[in-house]
Amino acid sequence: MKDEIINRVANSKLITFDLEDYYPEGKRVLFDIKDWLFEGFVLREKQFRTYVSEFDWPQYQDSYVALTCSTDAIIPGWAYMLLSIQLQPYAKKIVIGSLLDLETALYQDIINKLDVSEFKDKPVIIKGCSNKPVPQNAYLFLANKLKPVVKSIMYGEACSSVPLFKKK
Repeated sequence: MKDEIINRVANSKLITFDLEDYYPEGKRVLFDIKDWLFEGFVLREKQFRTYVSEFDWPQYQDSYVALTCSTDAIIPGWAYMLLSIQLQPYAKKIVIGSLLDLETALYQDIINKLDVSEFKDKPVIIKGCSNKPVPQNAYLFLANKLKPVVKSIMYGEACSSVPLFKKK
């Protein structure tokens, strides 16, 4: 059987780690407070507190929320804390920043809690392509989490990977 084709990728001990498998499902919301500011730039405390107290917070049930202000207004820290306190019973995660900041924070939490002991002394490839919005920082977090444990780290696909780390 000289002409038998052997799939060396399928027979390898290489473990593929796909960050997309860990993508937390749920609605993402960018909550922009600019409309709650006087002329989009000035936070008037009494008016702001009125908006907060009258707002329909339950609509964010099981959502991931990024708090932001899209104008150049200077927002005091207490304003975001006040919003966060109102969102806390409903939202799964709340951050200040963009939707990318939100995704990064979600993945940082996931990777920090990840048990990587099953990868001890094994070659791991971190899959590079994804259909879901996996932030670039997630790849860094994962590589740093795996490095002390694994035999090697590669990036990409098993058929065309880029070597990143090999334990000496």
